[in-house]
Amino acid sequence: MARRIRKWLGRRMPKMPTREEMAANRFLAPIAHRFLSPELWRFTRRSVPRGVALGLFAGFIVPVGQIFLAAFLALPARANMPLAALVTFITNPFTLPFWLVGANKVGRFVLKIDAVTGGMAQGEIASGRWQQFGWFLQTAGVTAFGFIVLSLLSAAVGYLVSSLIWRAVVARRWTRRPGRFSRLPAE
Repeated sequence: MARRIRKWLGRRMPKMPTREEMAANRFLAPIAHRFLSPELWRFTRRSVPRGVALGLFAGFIVPVGQIFLAAFLALPARANMPLAALVTFITNPFTLPFWLVGANKVGRFVLKIDAVTGGMAQGEIASGRWQQFGWFLQTAGVTAFGFIVLSLLSAAVGYLVSSLIWRAVVARRWTRRPGRFSRLPAE
């Protein structure tokens, strides 16, 4: 069953970019030599959670060009670059409406914006000059703040979950290794 699921996911998941494809990109040409570094393409216990966290952060913080942002952030962080680029697909044109509504709700919850606002701007808002444009500023600002909160929270949760999954996978492989501890001398 697990093999069939893995095979089905292999056909449905987007193809991970190769080192050569990313190095040949015209936007990345000035720093392409850094992308060929093997440490950015290895799956290790530190690079995988970093790649997941950077991919989630870049996916929520920038609506366009998040793959390039994830790749640029992976360079100094020594994160797994293909994984960071792949995880950014959590926000794509099909899921964007869902994330817009979610970010708006998160932003409203965090900011607790009410219809009644106080301060010096109250007189200007009450004048009616900004009536047509005010709803857009309020909604866009709340949604943008919600995306910032989502990017930070998803990066933190993604780092923790991927590191726990990585540990479980490695522990499972170690327990399945044949003869690892069977050759110990008998006492």
